[in-house]
Amino acid sequence: MFNTKSLLKYIICSLVILSTSCKKDYLDRNSPTLLPGDQTFKDPLLIVGLLANYYDRLPTDASLTTNWQRATTYDDAVWSGGGNAGDEARNTFTSYAADSWRLWDYGLIRDINLALADMETYGTTLTAAQKAQFNAEFRFLRAQDYFEMVKRMGGVPIITTVLTTDKGDYASLRVPRNKESEVYDFIASECDAIKDKIGNGTSTTRANKYAVLALKCRAMLYGGSLAKYNSALPSPITLPAGEVGIPASKANDYYQKSLDAAREIINSGVYSLYNTNPNPGDNFYEALTKKQGNKEVILAQDFLQSKGRTHTFSYDNIARAVREDNLGSSAIAPTLNLVESFEYTDGSAGALKLRTADDKDYIYYDNIGDVFANKDGRLYGTVMLPGTTFKGLPVNLQAGVKVWNAATSAYSTVESSVQGSNSLYTDGKLLTGASGPIRSGLDISNTGFNLKKYIDPIPGSSNRGQQSDVWWIRYRLGEVYLNAAEAAFELGQLAEALDNMNKVRARAGIKTNLGALTLERIRNERRVELAFEDHRVWDLIRWRIAHILWNGSPSNPDANLYALYPYRVVRPGDAARDGKYVYDKIIAPRFRAPRFFQLTNYYSSIAQNVLDANPSITRQPGQ
Repeated sequence: MFNTKSLLKYIICSLVILSTSCKKDYLDRNSPTLLPGDQTFKDPLLIVGLLANYYDRLPTDASLTTNWQRATTYDDAVWSGGGNAGDEARNTFTSYAADSWRLWDYGLIRDINLALADMETYGTTLTAAQKAQFNAEFRFLRAQDYFEMVKRMGGVPIITTVLTTDKGDYASLRVPRNKESEVYDFIASECDAIKDKIGNGTSTTRANKYAVLALKCRAMLYGGSLAKYNSALPSPITLPAGEVGIPASKANDYYQKSLDAAREIINSGVYSLYNTNPNPGDNFYEALTKKQGNKEVILAQDFLQSKGRTHTFSYDNIARAVREDNLGSSAIAPTLNLVESFEYTDGSAGALKLRTADDKDYIYYDNIGDVFANKDGRLYGTVMLPGTTFKGLPVNLQAGVKVWNAATSAYSTVESSVQGSNSLYTDGKLLTGASGPIRSGLDISNTGFNLKKYIDPIPGSSNRGQQSDVWWIRYRLGEVYLNAAEAAFELGQLAEALDNMNKVRARAGIKTNLGALTLERIRNERRVELAFEDHRVWDLIRWRIAHILWNGSPSNPDANLYALYPYRVVRPGDAARDGKYVYDKIIAPRFRAPRFFQLTNYYSSIAQNVLDANPSITRQPGQ
């Protein structure tokens, strides 16, 4: 018997968000207090409610509601929030733990397998079309969950039936790990089997054909990368039976499958890059936050204010100067590393111009935001920068003042440690902005930047009482274009690779005439386009470069996270400098230890209780 009480309360609000096909009168039905399988799987409404529960249970490493703090552990950000619940450790750990990305999600796998079995047994009143659609949708969720496991753990047991015991015989439950390649092959075959049966039209909250293809496109790109780049390591990471390690010979097949899936999405004409606002920065911001008329989004986890389906992501990450709740935080502070990854519109490298060529003096800017002029439009849609506004209010990012000392021919730096209001210098002008940055402050920017992507623009949305209903995008066309670009490049189809990458670059208002395309350029494109969308760490892992970039060295600029502190110049009598703005590049003050990713981190450890319960499960390499 299928039995759940938690589903009952969940169904009504989740259906409004998830379902685009159920009749309105379903929402007025009285729900029973107990749902056995013979009732659940005879009623399409209740099946949709069950699906809604499973969609919400899909694991992500950092979404708007789940583990978003991890963006400051292994994305381009520093933890700037309070030190509660050990979060300050995100700035101080000396190496990644062996279980950092562990996922062994067989609770959800079992629930899905049970739903598939119960539907066959009890779904006697469903039409053949309904049964086929629901079957495909449950299988999509299962394939998605397997992808989330394989990218963290390598090969895991592929279980597609409900495992039961008879008179205490547990031997049948001790299923060994499949090969890593077999899990990727399973995902591909499942996607092929269900893509034309899943239906759901152009829904953005329930998987349709193109969401299935997007899963296949992403998973196959991962498989291809792992096959190629793990094999290229001086000592490839493998296990004898293939639970870890994909043969290099499979790389091109996976890349081709990824490219073919991307082509099918792109050529369908169903989706298009959001390109409504003529301002490239505002347009990119809207591409992530606008729900109406947004044909870029393929699948999202949605929220709905009117139904009480909200989250506190904006409350937790709003810039302090524009917060609407006196306890609001500024936890995710983007780094200068990320800001400088965004190119200039002419295609030149994105390093900001802070010092003269001989490094003897600052470059002086008339306005505090001028240093960011002519940058890739996606920067302005991703990061709140000094000199910008949000919700019609100034973000107010200024670290202090630089006061010229004629006696020493040098500047003295003056900063305020007072948080939450614009402090003034002795000349009556701004000393430190209400959003900081403040070196030792909590819940205020530590890097000189605040997050903008996914922060809700609606008045009151960063207030605990109202909260936000901005959606979390699982798949969108921008990623599909970049997947296609990378897969085509790896297959030697350079013209197609360049064309696909230029689609997202053109939308950002930057140069598309790049000349010879390089893998490094493709990789940087993903970094800036997909920042804070739960891609960065997985890209570094599948390319097998995380241990190089994050090598724990204090002298490695990739392993350290940098801040940009803006200062107003106080230099009376020097018209060329007084009142201008200069900037110091420093390691973010609360960031204490360079990131250190070891070879053993490429596969997360398997929990000891799993190993104890199932001796057939092999340990990870080096663990």
